[in-house]
Amino acid sequence: MIPKSAKLRVARPTDNLAKITKMYVNGLGFKLLGSFEDHNGFDGSIIGHEVHHYHLEFTHHKGTVVGQAPTQDNLLVFYLPEQNVWAQCCEQMEKAGFAVVPSYNDYWDVVGKTFEDIDGYRVVLQNREWSS
Repeated sequence: MIPKSAKLRVARPTDNLAKITKMYVNGLGFKLLGSFEDHNGFDGSIIGHEVHHYHLEFTHHKGTVVGQAPTQDNLLVFYLPEQNVWAQCCEQMEKAGFAVVPSYNDYWDVVGKTFEDIDGYRVVLQNREWSS
């Protein structure tokens, strides 16, 4: 069993490492927690919050082109139950350069907004509490 103290890191490649890092830091209010250059041909950035149990990692493999997201349903979903916090976060995402797009699955549009980054990957800000 994975202990509660474990951290989750979601990693994905990009052709736009500096731009993507800046978008997510500014859009989601994350911090740059670490970065690396030329680690076996990879550059990368790790972003998140020191106290949260999840991080995002973006990597670029020199000489490789990864292109756009494979589908419109590749999502990171954040549940933000407070209306004012959700609205402020949505505004922040747009200012950071994310495009507001209709969700591939219209469920996410009922009480949320879907944002697309420059690689075609999507982030949903849901204005509700998550419950199982």
